[in-house]
Amino acid sequence: MTPPNQPGAKTRIGPAGLAFLAITSVGWGFNWPVTKFLIGYLPPLTLRGTTGVLGAILLAILALVWRQSLRVPRAYWGRLVMAAILNVGCWMVLMGFALVYLPASEATLVAYTMPVWASLLAWPILGERPNLLRVLALLMAFAGLAAILGAHGFAASLSKLPGIFMALGGALGFALGTVLAKKWPLHLPPVSSAAWQIGIGCLPIAITGFLIDKSDFAGLTANGWLLFGYSTVGQFCVAYVAWFAALARLPASVAAIGTMAVPVIGVVTSAFALHEPLGIGQIAALVFTLAGVALATQS
Repeated sequence: MTPPNQPGAKTRIGPAGLAFLAITSVGWGFNWPVTKFLIGYLPPLTLRGTTGVLGAILLAILALVWRQSLRVPRAYWGRLVMAAILNVGCWMVLMGFALVYLPASEATLVAYTMPVWASLLAWPILGERPNLLRVLALLMAFAGLAAILGAHGFAASLSKLPGIFMALGGALGFALGTVLAKKWPLHLPPVSSAAWQIGIGCLPIAITGFLIDKSDFAGLTANGWLLFGYSTVGQFCVAYVAWFAALARLPASVAAIGTMAVPVIGVVTSAFALHEPLGIGQIAALVFTLAGVALATQS
């Protein structure tokens, strides 16, 4: 019998994996309007790099408290660095700059074309042939995206094109990292794995940010520091650990499709926090997306 984390294994869908996926979706969904707000005070490289490094340090401490080894076998360093670049580094940089050009809701929607690329890549790389339910799940999810895009009157103007390309690049990188993590698993404890990947992915970003950005941390209000704390702890110490735990328990394509709840959460919270529109289009998107997630978890 092939071990569940090895290529070619058929990963079973259990309640623990779905619970971790739900935690991930909520944590990342809330973080989109939070990051959009904070970018008004701190440049993208400084913001994303600093919160990532602080999050990695907290995760490393948590791993030691839970007696999880931070030791990485020599054979795993190559795949660890690759995962850090794709899952963390590319995503943090490209999505951070995408939010400079795009509203939080539009950046979220473009970013979460990621499940399409993951499902397509999982076929040739992992042999996960898409079945009917997964195809329907993708159709439902993109019906939801279309509803939100229509409601927002999303137009690919020249001023938005850099943000669109950056968000798509981040989505492609994360999708490839998701699939390769299933093909070449690290076999590290989830908290230790998250600490290493986030630290390796974000440290160069933080250094670059402090060298070239003009950051004004003193300009952050009390609410700004509170949101900075959420972006550090909620995004990295909770959502990323839950993501790696979900990925270890679910097929790559199911895990990726399940994160389609993130743009809905991001759009709804952006409506309340940033006063972006919330109407029938967003409600229709919520219905379609949740239907897609339900289908994906039954496949």
